[in-house]
Amino acid sequence: MTNNGSKLTLKIIPLGGLHEIGKNTCVFEIDDEIVLLDAGLAFPSDGMHGINIVLPDMTYLRENRHKIKGMIVTHGHEDHIGGIPYHLKQFDIPVIYGPRLAMSLLEGKLQEAGVANRTELRRIAPRDIVRIGKSFVVEFIRNTHSIADSCCVAIHTPAGVVIHTGDFKIDHTPVDGETFDLHRLAEHGAKGVLCLISDSTNSEVPGFTASESSVTPNLDRIFAEAQGRLLVTTFASSVHRVNILLNLAQKHNRIVSVVGRSMLNVIAQARNLGYIKCPDNIFEPLHAIRNLPDDKVLILTTGSQGEPMSALTRIANCEHRDIKIRQGDTVVFSANPIPGNTIAVVNTIDKLMMQGAKVIYGREKGIHVSGHGCQEDQKLMLALTRPKYFLPVHGEHRMLVKHAQTAQSLGIPADNMVIIDNGDIVEVSESGIGIAGQVPSGIQLVDNSGVVHDNVMKERQQLAEDGVVTVAAAIDWQGKLIAKPEVHLRGIVTSVERSMLQNLVQKKIETVLSDRHNEFFRSFNGTETDVDWAGIQVQIERELDRLVRRELQSRPLLVFLLQTPEEPTVKVGRTRQRPTANIAS
Repeated sequence: MTNNGSKLTLKIIPLGGLHEIGKNTCVFEIDDEIVLLDAGLAFPSDGMHGINIVLPDMTYLRENRHKIKGMIVTHGHEDHIGGIPYHLKQFDIPVIYGPRLAMSLLEGKLQEAGVANRTELRRIAPRDIVRIGKSFVVEFIRNTHSIADSCCVAIHTPAGVVIHTGDFKIDHTPVDGETFDLHRLAEHGAKGVLCLISDSTNSEVPGFTASESSVTPNLDRIFAEAQGRLLVTTFASSVHRVNILLNLAQKHNRIVSVVGRSMLNVIAQARNLGYIKCPDNIFEPLHAIRNLPDDKVLILTTGSQGEPMSALTRIANCEHRDIKIRQGDTVVFSANPIPGNTIAVVNTIDKLMMQGAKVIYGREKGIHVSGHGCQEDQKLMLALTRPKYFLPVHGEHRMLVKHAQTAQSLGIPADNMVIIDNGDIVEVSESGIGIAGQVPSGIQLVDNSGVVHDNVMKERQQLAEDGVVTVAAAIDWQGKLIAKPEVHLRGIVTSVERSMLQNLVQKKIETVLSDRHNEFFRSFNGTETDVDWAGIQVQIERELDRLVRRELQSRPLLVFLLQTPEEPTVKVGRTRQRPTANIAS
């Protein structure tokens, strides 16, 4: 795509959030300047053994770190800010602008990760305008979402004005009274919007998304009817929902105990900023509520998605140190499962019921509403902004396609929109929009130790599916086995006797050492020997891997431990690398 007169071409490069839910990350680039919008994380799927979080591949930003002028944050959800501490370990971001709550939550994350000195956090208010570099002027526009202090952004560039909605729904009766600034969106629409980049999460759902306030009567009824302890779980970052629950606790004279680190942190930050208003004496630690009547207790907990280490999951598994489910407890799931989490949530519900709890859950109960706009919300956004070009983002492929169809129904030509994937380079100018290439767009997997590389994940997958075979063998300087090899099987179901497998392994090792002795063992001057231990290791591993797969009719992970002799008194020549263990996949 070429420049149109003096107008430049803007590159829009999503690194996450396309064809998926989560890790929303987007790059805006013009000339030699880059501005990032959000940098989120996603949670692992069932096959990602031992993984805590999933991040987008940031190779493109590492390679272009000298171009980065700053970052825009739209709101404080983990799928929009959770990746920032990890990315700051790879490259600096000069300045990050965002709403007060998002910046407060991010500040704690950066301090905990030890990277607070690698950026500057600047808090903005709705309708604030900031300049980032020479090419970007960004205006923050209040929207409504399931977290307080959420914004759309209008990005003014030499190519034109681009509006990114962030996550949004159009809530006319928000819990905090802060309404969507639809007037400002309309003003931009009247002046001319080059491109709208819009949240597609609920594009398949007809109608408007219900107001957050609509859950209050249904939760109120549950509070009134509960005879024993109430345990309520919701997203920790759903500040409006938490505010409703705390107001109901005061109305029904229940003392609140908060369980879960993320829930404690969000409530503390939201209270400091005034988004949650309640007296201090409504809260008590867990040990203090044991002496209260059951009908005076509300336990507010994390775990609405069945996360393995969350408080509610540990309660359901009878593993929580301070809370045990008992007859008469009511557990409320004020959240719907995110795609991929349904089985974990259902298992948690079953376990809670088995222990005697009454569990209230499900869409028909009216105790949860989405934070994302449905088709009519999306139509209103399109009608107000009146963009020349349209880019649906934040959703799985079918959601992006449906959102594009909605845009076409409002008169935006199909040629003026593109369905893209992570890593696509979208070029947009007055003269057109199109995909002009691609950058690396994979994923980074992180566990407690750090980034987990592909070979490690492959080994974990093999362990999970086919188990592991360990073979230990000792060889002398003459290339002979010192003793019978040890063979151990873990996680393997087989009709092959271990003694039989041990004999086969011994014969295979002896065959390799005999057939290729002259290749691995070379004597000269009658006193020195050159032994290629690394070559021996690799060749035996290769042959044992074939043997094990053939005999066990599966593909287990093979761990081969080779014990080599001590250095002799007489010098032994070039004893190349002497490995003591290796793994054949």
